[in-house]
Amino acid sequence: MFDYDQAFSRNIGWVTREEQARLRTTRVAIAGLGGVGGFHLLTLARLGIGKFTVADFDDFDIVNFNRQAGALVSTLGRPKAEVLVEMARDINPELDIRVFPKGVSAENIDDFLNGADIYVDGLDFFAFAARRNTFAACHAKGIPAVTAAPLGMGAAVLNFLPGKMSFEEYFVLEGQSEQEQSVRFMLGLSPAMLQRPYLVDPSAVDFLARKGPSTISACQLCAGVAATEALKIVLGRGTVRAAPHGYQFDAYRNKFVHTWRPGGNRNPLQRAGLAIVRRVLAGMQARRAPDNV
Repeated sequence: MFDYDQAFSRNIGWVTREEQARLRTTRVAIAGLGGVGGFHLLTLARLGIGKFTVADFDDFDIVNFNRQAGALVSTLGRPKAEVLVEMARDINPELDIRVFPKGVSAENIDDFLNGADIYVDGLDFFAFAARRNTFAACHAKGIPAVTAAPLGMGAAVLNFLPGKMSFEEYFVLEGQSEQEQSVRFMLGLSPAMLQRPYLVDPSAVDFLARKGPSTISACQLCAGVAATEALKIVLGRGTVRAAPHGYQFDAYRNKFVHTWRPGGNRNPLQRAGLAIVRRVLAGMQARRAPDNV
């Protein structure tokens, strides 16, 4: 027989019983249940979070097997939201979960965020319209939002908190092409670019085709750090740095850096970095182009 207090009793010590009770009544909104989003849901469920609002319109495919929670032979073709909700309820059958099986959109974002105490980003890297809408709504509603990006074999983290710098003010994506948004989003997430030195096959990065390499190491690291940031924000304890502050940890290189980019992508250092990334991508694209012979 399930018993909440017993199920999450081993959290006590790192959190108090009163704090655990607070987590039980907390609602976390997660858009996207793929690479990182599925692990966010399961990690937060094991932390004892009692309420979720989740959104995803995609089905599991074999290309998801290298990194996504819930991606199994037995779940091929099944909706990610359906599978992950089943898994979360297998951890805590008392969960209060609202599901948006068509994803998030401008039309449903207010309903999606209704009652949310915090938003944890799980959207696909290239889902710029949905991500911008979601973070803008969080900013307008005063809902703290956490994004943890799986880069290489590490995680890059940014918190967007009420009254602080917004997602758009930091990334400056409005009016940009999709490729330029990709460049700005990637460098904004990881100004230190710790993952770059060990990218052994640059041809795997193709922003035009919406493709990039990924690892399970990074996705699981993201879930751990995002859950920790969410816990600190919800419980009001520990140091929480808001954008333009962030941090990146790279397990492959054994490196951890705090990042600070006043003005976000308008910062002179970022502008120089963006120019370098654009040149690198242009060279990669030129090498992919067929010979004009």
